[in-house]
Amino acid sequence: MKDDFLERDDLPLRIKAVLSDRTPQVLENRDFVYRHGAVLIPLFRDGREYRVLFTKRTDTVEAHKGQISFPGGRIEKTDLSLLDTALRETEEEIGLSRQAVTVLGRSDDAYTLSSNYIVHPFVGLIPYPYPFRLNAGEVKKLVEVPLELFFRTGEVMAVEYEGKIFQNLAYAYEGEVVWGATARIMRSLVEILKESFNIEH
Repeated sequence: MKDDFLERDDLPLRIKAVLSDRTPQVLENRDFVYRHGAVLIPLFRDGREYRVLFTKRTDTVEAHKGQISFPGGRIEKTDLSLLDTALRETEEEIGLSRQAVTVLGRSDDAYTLSSNYIVHPFVGLIPYPYPFRLNAGEVKKLVEVPLELFFRTGEVMAVEYEGKIFQNLAYAYEGEVVWGATARIMRSLVEILKESFNIEH
């Protein structure tokens, strides 16, 4: 699938309009089992193509070692809001200034199954190219994936992680696999956009 709308100059404005016109699904934290975190879904344009910027985590981080994820992390007491958390963590992890992010809106919450977080995602348009500075203790490298991929693929597949096999929604691209909460967050955003843009496939 290669829908023309994915190459439109006004795609970020259309995404912003869609997200501002709806209330995000918020997950309950009954019995305070879950911690809270916030992430940024960074979109950028490379030529005619919009892409999503992910991080590949190092093998030394506390949770989700080596996985593909969004920049972001846990809420700190000094954060002013969930969005402030996402922007602060993004700046700490990849050196992207919060002033460089054009926030397009908030998407639906998601649970992480292994680390017990409720993740609050925000979508932002970022400049490209950009002089990113990676936090070597947290981020091994950046991974750029065409936005189009999430509109045309995605399947439940066996993913091996730390010696275990997980049946999970996953998206494969150039040797990397986006799965787990990150894949669910992307699917949720894509489903929101598909419904609003009347895309059936």
